[in-house]
Amino acid sequence: MAIFFFCGIGGIGMSSIALYLKNKGNRILGSDRSFDQGGNENIRRHLIQNGIELFPQDGSGVLPETDVFVVSTAVEESILDVRRAKELGLNIQKRAAVLAHILHTHTGVAVAGTSGKTTVTAMTGHILARMGRDPVMINGGISRNTYHNRPMSNLIFGAGDICVIEADESDGSIDLYTPDYAVVTNISLDHKAINDIKPLFESFLNRTKKGVVINADCPHTRTLHITQKQVLSFSVSGNPADLRATNIRRDGTVTRFSLNGQNVMIPLIGDHNVANALAAIGLCLHMGISPAESVQALADFKGTHRRLETIGITNGTTVIDDYAHNPEKIRAAVTALKTNTAHLFVVYQPHGFAPLRLMKDTLIDMLKEILDNTVTWIMNDVYYAGGTVAKDISSADIISPLQAAGTNARYIPTRAETLDYLKTHVHPNDTVAVMGARDETLNTFAHDILAALKNKAA
Repeated sequence: MAIFFFCGIGGIGMSSIALYLKNKGNRILGSDRSFDQGGNENIRRHLIQNGIELFPQDGSGVLPETDVFVVSTAVEESILDVRRAKELGLNIQKRAAVLAHILHTHTGVAVAGTSGKTTVTAMTGHILARMGRDPVMINGGISRNTYHNRPMSNLIFGAGDICVIEADESDGSIDLYTPDYAVVTNISLDHKAINDIKPLFESFLNRTKKGVVINADCPHTRTLHITQKQVLSFSVSGNPADLRATNIRRDGTVTRFSLNGQNVMIPLIGDHNVANALAAIGLCLHMGISPAESVQALADFKGTHRRLETIGITNGTTVIDDYAHNPEKIRAAVTALKTNTAHLFVVYQPHGFAPLRLMKDTLIDMLKEILDNTVTWIMNDVYYAGGTVAKDISSADIISPLQAAGTNARYIPTRAETLDYLKTHVHPNDTVAVMGARDETLNTFAHDILAALKNKAA
């Protein structure tokens, strides 16, 4: 048994690895600034229930006998736990290095890309589980299916030889992974400029040992120089590909399409989720699972938490919670939602000052394209997680040019003001969607909106 201390254990990526290692019989300790501030209560409670020991982030929980002190990229050097670990001369490792070790001790499957990787990871794990492969899955989002009689989790604690992970490119940690099978779902603007991340994805695919999957619809993945010989491609837009979805149509809360002539139903909406399904089907095809078997398995896939998740319906109004936070994810979510509602209200909270600064112009241009008289676009203040950061951009900087272009866009700084606005303007058969990343309280906010609309109806 080894002793691991996770500094920043409340993050979805950190908590998943901590739970996996605890399940393997290790002693796990940890701290998180959000816990000290009274936040992320659900994650804190879940960790404690699984036998993980939590401490204030003041250095008190860092033991001299700790074998590995794990930090995320978001943890700053000034944190007292980190200082204490350095004083003790502990073995300090980044989260991604620990995850890479887990991946490399299995038949490794890594899901990368700017958008969709959480859902593709969940879909791939689900197919493998349904096909009896009993995989390990370590994901950045919570699957709404249940495996091994465990409640909804971002983990599958399988005993098989396959491990599926979500591989993040935002901090460059994707360079640590050398999987057996890999996919790049797409490449678009998010945390880094396109020219900065394309080489990361190209190198990642060319390190992959047995087979890769790429998106034939993405202009940036199409131009990657891939030396790996076993390549499968997918398309939802009519481009030449090994896996082609055609006749895509929404049917209530499900999507139907044809895959190389086979009728398919997935219990999710949006063309982007069709693309996600094709990516997962391609990965599993590399591992010997036929498309027909994968399609059968996906028929009862329930999706992932905060990915077009329906919070509830009141008086004909549907409230949705979604993780969309970059231009392409927002485009996909808004496009999927506005096709089946009287009016769509989107409440978007940018997930950081640096990302908003990077994607400002692309976000504005994209919103000018997709916002019409069926959509009201609302932006709250930028999410601030603490630490030192330049607060030199605001949501108002996005809203002003949108209003000048004639779109129905509004800067509403606070959630309280947003609730007041929605109670006045939302009507039966409308849809309200909360969008944004990093901030777990966005899900609570979506529930607050549902409650406010219920009270209005009463």
